[in-house]
Amino acid sequence: MSAVIEQNIADAAPAASRRRSITLVVGIVLTALVVLVALVSLFWLPYPLDDISGGRLDGPSSAHLLGTDRLGRDLLSQLMVGARIALLVGAGAVLLAGVLGTLIGLVTAFSRPWLDDTLSSALDVVIAFPVLLLAMLVVAVQGASLWSATLAIGLAMSAVVARLTRILARRVLQEQYVTAARTSGTRLLGIVWHHVLPNIAPTLAVSLALQFGVAVLAEASLSYLGLGAPPPNASWGRMLQEAQGTVLNAPVGAIAPGLAIVALVLGVNFLADGLRDVADPTRRRAR
Repeated sequence: MSAVIEQNIADAAPAASRRRSITLVVGIVLTALVVLVALVSLFWLPYPLDDISGGRLDGPSSAHLLGTDRLGRDLLSQLMVGARIALLVGAGAVLLAGVLGTLIGLVTAFSRPWLDDTLSSALDVVIAFPVLLLAMLVVAVQGASLWSATLAIGLAMSAVVARLTRILARRVLQEQYVTAARTSGTRLLGIVWHHVLPNIAPTLAVSLALQFGVAVLAEASLSYLGLGAPPPNASWGRMLQEAQGTVLNAPVGAIAPGLAIVALVLGVNFLADGLRDVADPTRRRAR
């Protein structure tokens, strides 16, 4: 019986490996496709964003591959610029959340018990609020702009990163080699730089990749509510908001940005899942 079980496990391992490889490849392809579209939009667009020479709510044609919106603007041009906005806000928010969250998490991990409990409780309170709600509060204070959206989303996500950093850093600080480094007189910054950060970086990278998808959805939601990047910037969320009243007459205006959001979020999540397998060999063996 044990031989049969071992054989089944051995047969299942290659299939699981192939599934993981397919997931990683799909993630890379979807993410790279959006990045490529965003890069192309920096140098070329079918039409300027303020060009209203097209007919109102025209369907896809050779002149306008995705058709036009209710003002006669080219939907493909807006979709391409929207990819740039989504990546810019997502990357900026993740960078801010990574730096600020890691710093707060390290301070919490190295602090005294009373300060650790206080900061941890504060992080739990912040995490209890949805990212979108916190972002809306920040944007309401700062005003709607591309910078405000990036700042708001980054600040909202930093609490999640800080909590994860604290947990990972605490785990590393319990290792014997860290105790030996402290005993030998290694300074605090040396312990952080040479021992803590290298050991928590892979897991943090995977978490930040997942947070990128959250940032993209939050930016689209803010733009849908009119709190994102103002015109003439094009955003997938605002394209959805503008197309909701004409979805029956011109469904491409809603379908195209919706599919773009799904493609980017799924691509990033698949990519993060693949990175998680690379960063955690024990998880690969457990599957």
